[in-house]
Amino acid sequence: MKTGNTNGSFMSEINVTPFVDVMLVLLIIFMVTAPMMVEGLNVDLPEADAGQLPTQNEDPLIVSLDNAGKITILNYEVTVDFLGDKLKEVVKNRKDKTVYLKADKSIPYGSVVKVMAEIKKAGVFKLGMVTEPEDNEGS
Repeated sequence: MKTGNTNGSFMSEINVTPFVDVMLVLLIIFMVTAPMMVEGLNVDLPEADAGQLPTQNEDPLIVSLDNAGKITILNYEVTVDFLGDKLKEVVKNRKDKTVYLKADKSIPYGSVVKVMAEIKKAGVFKLGMVTEPEDNEGS
């Protein structure tokens, strides 16, 4: 095995091939595992043509209300009675005080209004509703 040129000095070239092999294997591992890391609730959103949310530095604060009536904030389940207190604690540490409500379309209107009232009682003045884009293929 030769480690240098004929005068006895060491070879100063970097062999990039093993590095590229390792990076390709890591890329494949991340591509396979990334879709499995997605968490969330299965909420059937109503459809409306409302445009996209503006881009932000912080992740948006989303309150979810699923078809069973379960309310979650930041993946923590809360009841309607404690929603206001929990939101006050979460919102006071955030730069952006906007809350987005993601309610299932099968939930009765009264339940959605009750959750909206609790959000307003928590001191949130900017409340947005999350919807799915309308399917305009039929028109």
